Amino acid sequence: MFRKFPSTARRHALVALLVASPFSLHAPATLAQDEVAPTDESLSRVIVSATRVPTPEDEVASSVTLITAADLEAQQARTLPDVLQSVPGLNVVQTGGPGGATSVFMRGTNSNHVKVLVDGIDVSDPSTPTGTFDLQHLLLADIDRIEVLRGPQSGLYGSDAIGGAIYIVTKTGSGPPSAAATLEGGSFGSFNQAGALSGSSGGTNYAFNVDHFRSTDTPVTPLDLLPPGERRNNDSYDNKSFATKLGTRLSDDLDVSVVARYVDSTLLFTGENYDVFPSIPDATRSEEDVQQLFTRASAHLALFQGRFDQTLGIGYSHDHTSDYGPEVIPSYDRGDRLKVDWQGNITLADAEILILGAEHQRDAIEQSPISAQMTTNAGFAQLQSSIGHRFFDTVSVRYDDNDRFGSKTTYRFAPEFAISETGTTLKGSVGSGFKAPTLNQLFVSFPDFDFFANPNLKPESSVGYDLGFEQVLLDKEVRFGITYFHNHIRDLINENSTFTTDVNIDRATSYGFENFIAYTPFAHLLLRADYTYTLATDDVSHEELLRRPKVKASFSNTWQASDALSFTAALVYVGPWLDDNRAFTNIEPLAAGGYATTNVAASYVLSHNLTLFARINNLFDRRYEDPIGFDRPGFGAFAGLKVTL
Repeated sequence: MFRKFPSTARRHALVALLVASPFSLHAPATLAQDEVAPTDESLSRVIVSATRVPTPEDEVASSVTLITAADLEAQQARTLPDVLQSVPGLNVVQTGGPGGATSVFMRGTNSNHVKVLVDGIDVSDPSTPTGTFDLQHLLLADIDRIEVLRGPQSGLYGSDAIGGAIYIVTKTGSGPPSAAATLEGGSFGSFNQAGALSGSSGGTNYAFNVDHFRSTDTPVTPLDLLPPGERRNNDSYDNKSFATKLGTRLSDDLDVSVVARYVDSTLLFTGENYDVFPSIPDATRSEEDVQQLFTRASAHLALFQGRFDQTLGIGYSHDHTSDYGPEVIPSYDRGDRLKVDWQGNITLADAEILILGAEHQRDAIEQSPISAQMTTNAGFAQLQSSIGHRFFDTVSVRYDDNDRFGSKTTYRFAPEFAISETGTTLKGSVGSGFKAPTLNQLFVSFPDFDFFANPNLKPESSVGYDLGFEQVLLDKEVRFGITYFHNHIRDLINENSTFTTDVNIDRATSYGFENFIAYTPFAHLLLRADYTYTLATDDVSHEELLRRPKVKASFSNTWQASDALSFTAALVYVGPWLDDNRAFTNIEPLAAGGYATTNVAASYVLSHNLTLFARINNLFDRRYEDPIGFDRPGFGAFAGLKVTL
């Protein structure tokens, strides 16, 4: 919900391949691209997010979607919301085009129930009302892999992971020095550039990346919302992102690394004019400026011939958001986080690893006229084991102690049983989760609007489980699977009956199925279809939750037509859902119709150093609002050139 307050109403509220991961820093190189190519869908790949150590994908019981750098390049995705649109179990809602506020509803849970980590850094913003991460500002030029982990994960990651986690790793330099530059232009005033320099020498690796995204003319406000005679002002978005990853080996057993990311973005958008009721779009644009800094330094030490592998890290994040508009006094929000973490991996036997961890985190906000902070200390343990290459399981427990609301204990159990003779895998998981109240909810009041903070809020809590199977046929040419999931959430934070404060008042249940089938009819062609059914309801009112469509389906294909030419296509269908209007002033929920969009992309390698690429988004120019009151971009054509040296 978007509250109508001055500062917040404007806010569009195996192989070890992870050199800079907080979970495994010992490996010197990334996985080769041909090992994770789309046509190798049936091959085992490595997952880190589900266990905090690199684990073969076919030994992971949790539901995980892995998106590699090769996938991102084939799709030509530019922002994180773009690539998450087709992931099963997720509903992505964005207020308009690039830069618009973005929410991700995972398995029917709330949009603030998803933990997001970039290179091991918790990138959620302590200063926002819900404490979420601004997904819309993450550009993808330097991203090596994205893991979308579904189901409660607080037993591993603490607060925010009721619905799951999104785990992102940036590229690591390797091999001789190399440089790359990309130039792209197209619809909606788009003009994008990216540059990278990376490599390694001896025990040192380095990667430097610059990514600039600009879109100056995206129509967002539906014309039927404008008063007679008022023209539409299209959105304009500009994002400059700078990133680096450095690592060096000091001895055979000790290496250190540092990652840093800085984002500077400006969004010009049409806000709401609350001088009339119901509100109408403003006649002039508002401006939101966002600066983000995420950085982490770590040291990795391997003892006893690698049987005791430990990492110590210290991270700092800073979010600063400024809002300017015709109807509000200029405002700013600032959130800071300092975190120290340690993880030790103890190899008890060849197929048994004990993982221990400890964390200290301090969150702080600065908002006129108040400042506040809170501290969390946590410890966790996980046992990962396997028996006879058939049974794999992880058991974890975590204890979080917060100086504002007290302590919380969470757990997770994820077993898997593989029947190699029939190509069948049975898997499941059960776990608990929690979402801590934010500093904003605890301490930020708006007396002029008769709304007051509640320092007595408790964490939101959940228990969830999933059960499923996967089957391979025809010498692994065909793979399919079905997973049933169920979540029960209690003590949800919402406004009380008089809309004067937040209280732990709500309960909710979500359940459904995730289904997929993948088929490789011949080499270099992969076809895949996903179907997700989700039912999410408020257990108090017994009504469907907003912005949770029951049905989502997608179909994609990746075809390497020749050594030089490749094609991808993706169709995404989202079924009807319930929503509020743009200003949240309606009494009853509104019914929103479903929509289907198709994106296609192609690339052609002209030479070893030169590649041409082009894509079309929303091929059939499907016009729809998601959420209601915000037009999503229509037909868009883009083309560009990539040079590598």
